Amino acid sequence: MSESFYEQSSKAPDTLFDLSLRPPAFSEFHGQDKVKERLMLMVEAAQGRGDVLEHILLSGPPGLGKTTLANIIAAAAGTNLHTTSGPQIEKAGDLAGVLTNVQKGDILFIDEIHRLHPAIEEYLYPAMEDFRLDIIIDSGPSARSIQLNLPKFTLVGATTRAGMLTSPLRSRFGLVNRLDYYSREELAVIIQRSAGLLDIDIRPDGATEVASRSRGTPRIANNLLRWVRDFAQVRGNGTIDGDTANAALAMIEIDEDGLDEMDIRILEAVIYKFNGGPVGLSSIAVAVGEDASTLEEVHEPFLIMQGFLKRTPRGRVALPAAYTKIGATPQNKQNELF
Repeated sequence: MSESFYEQSSKAPDTLFDLSLRPPAFSEFHGQDKVKERLMLMVEAAQGRGDVLEHILLSGPPGLGKTTLANIIAAAAGTNLHTTSGPQIEKAGDLAGVLTNVQKGDILFIDEIHRLHPAIEEYLYPAMEDFRLDIIIDSGPSARSIQLNLPKFTLVGATTRAGMLTSPLRSRFGLVNRLDYYSREELAVIIQRSAGLLDIDIRPDGATEVASRSRGTPRIANNLLRWVRDFAQVRGNGTIDGDTANAALAMIEIDEDGLDEMDIRILEAVIYKFNGGPVGLSSIAVAVGEDASTLEEVHEPFLIMQGFLKRTPRGRVALPAAYTKIGATPQNKQNELF
């Protein structure tokens, strides 16, 4: 089964297109004002003391700018950024290889930090607290420990699943920030900035139309902009206005509320196949022919945020807006669990 546009956007690695649109400084980063203000203050304070930044954790759904902020923090602090991810660090030697390349004041960015193996976390604790790395070589009677002293560095961790982080690891971050979805107005500004960088002729109503269907996510907004640009070039006059954006997004089955074909299938399954719920995520996944983790990470957050679904102790329940969306009659339920 082919993936929806939003599934492709959430899973696709960074491309040259994405990288070229990343803001290089706090002044060009639109949205996340509270988080941005905290980070700017933190960088300024550390520079004023001549000290190294505290460890920072950035959490939130995919595509909101966690990696971009890590790059901006490094640029603002005037230091180097070393990038890796939780799945890439499979053994202690991998972690040692990364940490021994870090210089004083450098930033180590670990994406998907919630996917670190528990054994690797144990090695990471003294590295974060005492800036040393204790590695055990061999096993049994011949086992011995080697201690490596590390320069003082900053760990910036990014996660889409903050609940999966262990308490000991989470407690070692000096600043924990959650990135939230962007407003339509913020996304419209981001789209207009991206259009300027790509030399795309876009009208304000075109930017607003794309922003309203971007699920509060800059990565999706930029990917939609790329598609609408192509549509305007081939089917229009090259200019993106509201009507052109609407026609382009309709062609890839993204409606005026930002829902795609899979979103609609999820709502229809909950309402028609499971009588509106409550129903477990795995049952919905089987009904729509999609992986449960994809539904939980890509589709469900937006459907909940928009008031179409809600989670209960017994499973997912369709809300009145979902019935209105697909033209079904709402169920009157007396035993709904809160």
